[in-house]
Formats: sequence, C-alpha cells, structure tokens
Amino acid sequence: MSNPSGANSGWRGWLAGPAMLLGLVSLLALGAAPLAWREGWLRLGSSFGLLAVAALAAVLGALLAIMAFIFAGRSFGLWRIVLLIGVLLLGAGYVLLPVRLWMRHAPAIHDITTDTADPPALIAPLAARAAEYAASAAYGGPATADQQQMAYPDIAPLTLPLSPAKAFDLALATARSMPRWHVTASDPASGRIEASQASFWFGFVDDIVIRVTPAGDGSRIDIRSVSRQGKGDLGVNADRVRAYLAALKAAAAG
Repeated sequence: MSNPSGANSGWRGWLAGPAMLLGLVSLLALGAAPLAWREGWLRLGSSFGLLAVAALAAVLGALLAIMAFIFAGRSFGLWRIVLLIGVLLLGAGYVLLPVRLWMRHAPAIHDITTDTADPPALIAPLAARAAEYAASAAYGGPATADQQQMAYPDIAPLTLPLSPAKAFDLALATARSMPRWHVTASDPASGRIEASQASFWFGFVDDIVIRVTPAGDGSRIDIRSVSRQGKGDLGVNADRVRAYLAALKAAAAG
C-alpha cells in the first residue's frame, strides 16, 4: 500500500526547500544592494537591479511556501513552519510596499523649498554632489513649484519675532539638534546654514540649506531640502522641511 505520509514528505522536500532558499536569496540581495552602492562596487541602477532580484525571489518563495502549507503543512516541524512563515512575511512585504508608496501620492520631485520663487542656493555640497554624480542642484523652476504646491500646500516660510542675528543662532542650534543631521556650513553674515542627512539603509544623502533674512521687525526663515539621487523622494524632503520648521517654531516659543 502507498504511504500518504511519504507522499507528503516528498511534496515538503520539493516545495518547502526551494521556498526557504528563495527567501535566503532575497535577504542576501536585500543586504548586498545597499552595501554595493555604499562601497562603490555597483552604480545605483545595478544596485536597484539587486533589489528587483530580492523582490522577485521573495514573491516566488512566498508562493511556494503557500503551496507547501496547502499540500504538506500538517507534516512540518516547528522550525520549518517558522521559516516558511518568515518567507511568507518577506514576500508579503514586497507586495505591500508598492501599495503603501502609491498611497502616499508623492509627486516625482526631489527638491522641496519654502521659497519656490527664489530657493536658497546649495553651495557647500556642490563638490560632493559632483563626485557622486548626483542630480543637478539647480531648481526645477515653475514645473517643480507647481507639483510641490499641489502635493504639499502647507510648505511655507516661517516668520519669527526675532532679530536676524538671534533667529540665525536659533536656526543653527535647531539644525544641530535635528536627528542624523550633519551641519556642514554656517555663515551668519549671509544668514546661510547648510546640512546633510543620510538615509539609514542605502545611505542616500540629502542636502539642506536654511536661509535667515530680515522681515519687518522680525526674521524670515526659508529652507530647502534636495536629494542627490533619484527623481522622486517619496515625500521624504517635505517631511524633513516640516519637521525642521516645527522644531524651530517650538524652540522660538520656548
């Protein structure tokens, strides 16, 4: 007579094994992509190609894991169940990530400023941007401004009831207090502060410039946040501008 348990074991060996292997390949590609970019082994496009490999492996692995559970789930041991669930979660993450990004409705721009008519100019990071083959530091003009206005109508300058000198000192102290910001230049005479911030995973660097100018009896603070890589930023620069202005406003009120 045939052995049903043996048949299940065969399915398990054929489906669970490749599913876990694909999960491992996905994790390795996921880790190799940012490492290769940071170390200069691969250009950005090739690193993103590794991410595509990671996504494909994860989704295929998840499909095989589902089939393994359907055909032979009752015969699995605890550790195999745990590993297959991990493969399922990894694949689900890759499927849900594009949905989450789409729901943000972020425009395909990577340059956000409180002054779209006269954006603060980047100066300190120009050499680093050139060495990194970064996107142009020149502002995109009315087309970029229109997209920003539609997506982030709340982005606006901040006016403080402080003299330019005091506003500059407060703006500089606030910039130095922002998490993971690195202040790269400050010039009280021109009211200019520059900083950068690197992303946690890929280490993508965004450049920030803050400008303090007189405004009646007080001071006006403008800020611009610009990515070095990519055409869109998934709303990161807008979030950074909002966070800084909120911190500066709170510091002034305190």
